Parts: sequence; C-alpha cells; structure tokens
Amino acid sequence: NATSTVALLPGSLAAGLGYRKELYECRRNLMLLWPPSLIGGIAGSLLLIRMPEQLFAQLVPWLLVSASVLLLLQRPLLRYIGAHPHSRPSGATLAVVIGFQFLVGVYGGYFGAGIGILMLSSLAFVGIPDIHSMNAVKNILAATMNGVTAVILGVAGVVAWKYAAVMAIASILGGYVGARLGRRLKPDYVRVIVVSIGFLVAAYSWHTM
Repeated sequence: NATSTVALLPGSLAAGLGYRKELYECRRNLMLLWPPSLIGGIAGSLLLIRMPEQLFAQLVPWLLVSASVLLLLQRPLLRYIGAHPHSRPSGATLAVVIGFQFLVGVYGGYFGAGIGILMLSSLAFVGIPDIHSMNAVKNILAATMNGVTAVILGVAGVVAWKYAAVMAIASILGGYVGARLGRRLKPDYVRVIVVSIGFLVAAYSWHTM
C-alpha cells in the first residue's frame, strides 16, 4: 500500500499538469479543499502505520458503489438542491463537502483505493461546472494526500523503493496521457467511463474478499 501510494504521487501531478487550464479556472475550489485533504492524509497515514488495513479493505466495495451511484445521480441531486454550475454552494453544503473531503483524505492516507471516484462524487456540489474541471481538482487533491502519505510512510521504512520507482515512471506517463485524452472526450462520455470503472472495481473487490 505504501509503495503504491508513492508510485501514484507523480502520476497525479502529471495528470494535474494535463488539466492545467481547468485547474487554473478552479483554483478557488482547490484552495478550499486542499487543507482537509492534507490533514486527512496525515491522519490516515499515521493510522496505517499503527493499524491493519483489513478494516478499509472490507469497506472498499461499498465505498466504490456508493460513490459511483452518487456520481450517476449527481445532476438530478444538484437540481433537487437548487444548485447550478458556477454557482456558490450554501454554507451547509460547503461544510458537508469539506467534511467529506477530510474523510476521503483519511481514507486516502490509510488505504487509498478509489479515492478519485469518491472525490468526483462530491466536487460538483461546490460549484465545479464539469467533470473535466472536477478531474483537474481531484488530481491535485489526490497528489496532496499521496504526497504527505509518501513522506510519512517513507520515513517509517515501509516503501519498496525499487518497485515504486518503476511504477512511478508508468504512472507519470499514464497520468499525463490520460488527462490529454480525457480532455478530448465529451464530459458525458467521461462520466460514463468513470461510473463504469467504479462498478467494475467494486465487483472485483467483492470477488477477491
């Protein structure tokens, strides 16, 4: 888990670079959600050092299914609460999203599987207009969680560096190429792909439990 976290860090940064235009447009949202991501990542990585990961391993399928369903129903839910793209969320909505982001940070530092889908399920509720912009913010927030976790787990001596280095090269290439390809697709297509991946990974996680 520690090795995977370290390897994925540069991939998240590379993907963020691929979405740099959208990232600049959403910089306010990024700064809003960066602190809970950082604090949650620290808390989760410290828990990982001291506790077994079986607890979150059992939760992964349920988390992924819940996030995929929420992402699938995101637009109807936004209409239901009266939110619109580019609009500022209410104080209550903002508090819920920030609290949720902290919990994603804890989970990301502790286990990490599917943190991208978890974040995509909530980012629209802070006024981010489309899934490309949500992907941009998600990548930097994921890099924040993985970054602080990589430092803590690296100091703890639980990273297999020879594997992490090779995996990091692949994650950089995959992250940047994926971002560039994703920007060429219509947002609805990207949403379908993400939701499908969420359900498939959840099914695989159930099968291997």
